[in-house]
Amino acid sequence: MYIEQGYKGNLGVWNFFLIPVGFMLFMVFNYFSTQMLVEEQGQSVEEIMAQMIEMMGKMPFLIVNLLTFVVGLVSIFVWVKYIHQQSITSLTTSRKKIDWKRIGFMFLFWATISVATMLLSVYSAPENFEYNLNWSKFIPLVVVSFLLFPFQTSFEEYLFRGQLLQGLGILTKTRWVPFILTSVLFGVMHAANPEVEKLGMEVMVFYIGTGLLLGAMTLMDEGLELALGFHAANNIIAALMVTSTWTAIQTDSVFLDVSQPSFGLADMLPIVIGYPIILLILAKIYKWSNWKEKLFGKVLSKEEFDNLNAS
Repeated sequence: MYIEQGYKGNLGVWNFFLIPVGFMLFMVFNYFSTQMLVEEQGQSVEEIMAQMIEMMGKMPFLIVNLLTFVVGLVSIFVWVKYIHQQSITSLTTSRKKIDWKRIGFMFLFWATISVATMLLSVYSAPENFEYNLNWSKFIPLVVVSFLLFPFQTSFEEYLFRGQLLQGLGILTKTRWVPFILTSVLFGVMHAANPEVEKLGMEVMVFYIGTGLLLGAMTLMDEGLELALGFHAANNIIAALMVTSTWTAIQTDSVFLDVSQPSFGLADMLPIVIGYPIILLILAKIYKWSNWKEKLFGKVLSKEEFDNLNAS
């Protein structure tokens, strides 16, 4: 009962929304300020980012962006532990302790698939990629990626699949409302990314689809561990393997994507078909059952939850 773990605190249900709402208001401000800057300067988001990166350098630009998520994750932990007085463990999982093996397994599982699919893309269409490996830049990138990206991805997981999922579940006493709403909000949060400007709103299928995948993992497995491992692997491998001049993450990666940006039906198939297959594989490994109840069922009231724990 992951959502019900939110009852383990001293403040009302409103406390789950303070940091998420504050962050989303910041993202709305960031989106509109970016659009105003684009109109004012007559440049695209890609061009503005290119100027900033040229001025700062790729590595400093990446570090500055990731450090904001360090502050964000620490803020969530401080709020939960000292204000809400809920344990970090109960925000993370319904198990007695955080299952680090689950995080590690999911990280390796998705990292392997990501590397394999990226190498397959390079092999099948070599004209779309430039070999960009520079060891003097790549090794520091590996260190920074493994040190800082987990803060960024964990912040997003604890924000959406942690505080918001538990808060909305407790507020509505349903599982489907937080499952769907947090997935949509997760997608909307990425609306200011340069990928959306370059590829069009169709790319939101990827962001919202990924949100649904991570939400399903969390609800079916009754904890954030698998989502934490998946998200960290996804962003770290992307930063290390393939980037381009028009993505939010720009690094000295192994390959540079120089193809014409597009997002069509072929790009949607891995989401529509691949993501359900991943869930079925995980269901087999972790013996998930009762899908309808866990994804769309009712959330216990505090009294029911307390009585169940007392019995």
